Amino acid sequence: MIAFLIKRLMHAVLVMFVISVLAFAIQDNLGDPVQQMVGQSVPESERAALRERLGLNDPFLVQYGRFAKNALQGDFGYSYFYREPALEVIARHLPATLELVFAATLLIVLLSVPIGVYSAIKPRSPISRFFMGVSIIGISIPVFLTAIVLIQIFAIGINVTLFPQDISWGAWLNATLSTQGSMPSFGRGHDLVHVVGHWDTNLASWDGIRHLVLPAISLASIMLPLFIRLIRAEMMEVMQSEYVKYARAKGISMRRVYFVHALKNTMLPVITVGGVQIGTMVAYTILTETVFQWPGMGLMFLDAINRADIPLIVTYLMVVGVIFVVTNTVVDLIYGLVNPTVKLTGKPA
Repeated sequence: MIAFLIKRLMHAVLVMFVISVLAFAIQDNLGDPVQQMVGQSVPESERAALRERLGLNDPFLVQYGRFAKNALQGDFGYSYFYREPALEVIARHLPATLELVFAATLLIVLLSVPIGVYSAIKPRSPISRFFMGVSIIGISIPVFLTAIVLIQIFAIGINVTLFPQDISWGAWLNATLSTQGSMPSFGRGHDLVHVVGHWDTNLASWDGIRHLVLPAISLASIMLPLFIRLIRAEMMEVMQSEYVKYARAKGISMRRVYFVHALKNTMLPVITVGGVQIGTMVAYTILTETVFQWPGMGLMFLDAINRADIPLIVTYLMVVGVIFVVTNTVVDLIYGLVNPTVKLTGKPA
C-alpha cells in the first residue's frame, strides 16, 4: 500500500510538471495580460514598465524557473485580475464546483444502476427499449443545449397549445405539458450556509438545493446515458457466465442472483470507468457553469482565459491534474477492496 501511494505521488508530481510546462508554453497565445489589467488609456511607457515589473519580458525558461521555485514553496503566483494569490482564488471557487460534481455524481449513481440492471434483466421490455432510446439521444445532445432546454422548461416556463383548447382532453393535455418555470437558473442563491474556510454550501438549505438542481441535472446528462449502457452491457455479459448459471441451478432466488452474484462483478469495470469520468466532469463543468453562471472553477477558468490571467490559468490546470490523480488513486483503492485478488502494486496475488 505504501509503495502504491508513493508511486501515485510521483505520478502527481509528474502530471503537475507537464501541465505547468504546457500552460506556460501557450501563454503567448492567450493575449496580453497587461492590456487586460490597465485598459486602453494607459500610455505605452507605463505598460512596458508594468511588463518589466511582472517579469513578462523574461525568457520562457527564466519565467518558468521562477514559477517552479515559488511553487515548491506553495506560492503559485498572484492573479493579475484578482490581485491576490492564485491558490486563494482557486480555493474560493473550488467548493462550488465540487458540490456540483457531487450532486451530478449522486444523480448518476441513483439512476444508472437501477435502470441499467433492469434493462439487462428485461432487455426486450418496452421500458428497457424506452431507456435505451433515451440514452442514445442523451449521448448525442451537448451539455450546453441540455442546460438551455432545462432553463426554458423549468426556469422560464412553456405554454403548450398543440391540442384543441375547446375539448376537455385537449385542454387537459395543454395544461399538463405546460410549465410555470419557477426554478432558479442563475448562480448559487443567497441562502448559503458557511461550513469552514471558503466553503459555503448549497446542501444545507432548501433555496441552495433548488439552485443546485438544474446545473446538476445538466452536468449529469453527460455521463448518465454512458453509465446506463455500460451497466446494461456488463450485466448482460455477467448473466451468461458459468457461476451465475450454477447459482440458478442451485435454486438460489433470482433477486439474490441479480443483486449479489451478478451485480458485484458488473460493478468492477464500472468503478474503473466511473473514476475517470468523475474526474472528467470537473473539466466539463466549464460549460455548465457558464450557462448557469455557477461561480465555480470552470467559470473562473473561462474568465481567466479571457483576461489572459496566466498564474490563475496555470494554477487551475495543475489543481485539476491533481484531482484526476487523486480520483484515480481512490478508484484503485476501492477496486482493490471490491476485488481482493487485484494487487495494487502490480505483483501477482
